[in-house]
Amino acid sequence: MKKQVWKPGTLLAPVPPVLVSCGTVDQPNVLTVGWTGIVNTSPAMTYISIRPERFSYPIIKASREFVINLTGKSLVRAADFCGVRSGRDIDKFAHCHLTALPASEVGAPLIEESPVSLECRVEQIIPLGSHDMFLSKIVAVNVDESVIEESGRLNMEKCELIAYVHGAYYGLGKRLGTFGYTVQKKAKKHRG
Repeated sequence: MKKQVWKPGTLLAPVPPVLVSCGTVDQPNVLTVGWTGIVNTSPAMTYISIRPERFSYPIIKASREFVINLTGKSLVRAADFCGVRSGRDIDKFAHCHLTALPASEVGAPLIEESPVSLECRVEQIIPLGSHDMFLSKIVAVNVDESVIEESGRLNMEKCELIAYVHGAYYGLGKRLGTFGYTVQKKAKKHRG
């Protein structure tokens, strides 16, 4: 396979188009962020990267708290709208019919319609150029009971998560394997 060399760019894909809520339950705001991920297991840590000119930037910088709300298929229109419109001009919670719920550990609200919400507390703000990274501890995880199996296991398929790939939204497809499946020993069949 022959490859062309392009200039540096942001072609890592897919990324999760998450709804990041900030502010308070009484005055909530939400923006869509694609630059996010997990950076550490113990303690559980994540990041979001936001342009300083975004309306949510000073809210998060002052409170040092936010919530990452995973985006299911039913929230794709909200994710798009909240990524292209500013909270300076419109109440995005009201416009997108989102419900702000109190979080358990932070002052920022959860989005009720999201299947999984990560409550985050900022540890460090790192200027990177076009964006500043908010390196944060995950202080609580909220999971909608409708996506929890009787065994207590989170059923990610029921979350119907979406991905963002170079300007387009996609639903995630079928599972292709599980962590470590390539090295697991096959169970022997017992003949009796």
